[in-house]
Amino acid sequence: MDGPSGGQRPSVLNAVIDRLEFSMVPVLVLLPLLLHLAALHVLLGVVVLSALPCLLLWYYYATHRRKKRTLFFLTLSLYSLAYMYYLFLTEILPRGDVGPQQVLVVTAGVVITVVSLVRTKRGPGFVVAGAIPAVPDKRSIEMDRGGPPEVRSTGEETQTLVVKGQGSRCAVCKVVRPPRAGHCRICGSCVQRLDHHCIWINSCVGKSNHRCFLFTLSVFLLTSVYGITMVLHSLCPRQHLLTALLYCPGVYNQYSTALCFTCAWYSSTVTLGLLHLLFFQVLNVSFNVTEREAQVALRYKTGRRHLFGLVVDTGEYYRGFFHNWLEFLTMTDSTASGLAPIRQANLV
Repeated sequence: MDGPSGGQRPSVLNAVIDRLEFSMVPVLVLLPLLLHLAALHVLLGVVVLSALPCLLLWYYYATHRRKKRTLFFLTLSLYSLAYMYYLFLTEILPRGDVGPQQVLVVTAGVVITVVSLVRTKRGPGFVVAGAIPAVPDKRSIEMDRGGPPEVRSTGEETQTLVVKGQGSRCAVCKVVRPPRAGHCRICGSCVQRLDHHCIWINSCVGKSNHRCFLFTLSVFLLTSVYGITMVLHSLCPRQHLLTALLYCPGVYNQYSTALCFTCAWYSSTVTLGLLHLLFFQVLNVSFNVTEREAQVALRYKTGRRHLFGLVVDTGEYYRGFFHNWLEFLTMTDSTASGLAPIRQANLV
């Protein structure tokens, strides 16, 4: 068989080049520059760290708004993780305040986070075509027409057909899907037990990867909090941990300590954002409701708010705290029950 001609690129190379987002280069260059700028003076630090989220969002909407799927946030997250780890090894470790055990814990946390992220990216559990007959159902039709953006079909009305009370057929994907599955307009596929499409991992969160998603979040947050604690303990040994971020005398006397202190603030901001996400994820699992189901229930006013409005209970799948978590931790793909098989997702 003839090989590819000199003017043709191999298919693997084509796929890699097609997925590269060269518009990320300015962000990856400016982020460390802005952090170094913030380390020059405390006032510059306040201004830069306050404006940084707005600048990132502005650049994202200016360059990536028209893209359904983008590696912007995933690349930014991994780059930030790698850069913070690099500064930890080059600036904090030489100070002698951190022992080999602490370095091992931080390193293990970073490695486990990345490995768990790769497992999460294997796929949320896409539903593929099956051969199960279906009959119309009004309730499912209304849910797909009025669902939130990540589960609503674009440009056309979606008719969903229920399969003998056990599944439904999506008119967009033309596949029979199990209960609680939903259509993601960003991925263009139906996902088993769809929770939401997460921009941070550039993938849906569904039945196959929801546990890995929560595990990745948890390990990252524990590693981040532990790393920030080690940095503040090294920079501000006389300050209490809870007040060190707000008041650390003499930290701006040396540029290296100021840079580490600035990065600790940056890491704390990211950590608080992801802690917010994990908090609501845990609440939803505790009430056995997905983010998609909660949004649909709010739209149609069919759910009840609990815990001062923090969580929405649809009342359909709630079995009690213990049984809700047991179901979440032991749930299996629909392939085990004879429904449609799972299509794996791309790792990027």
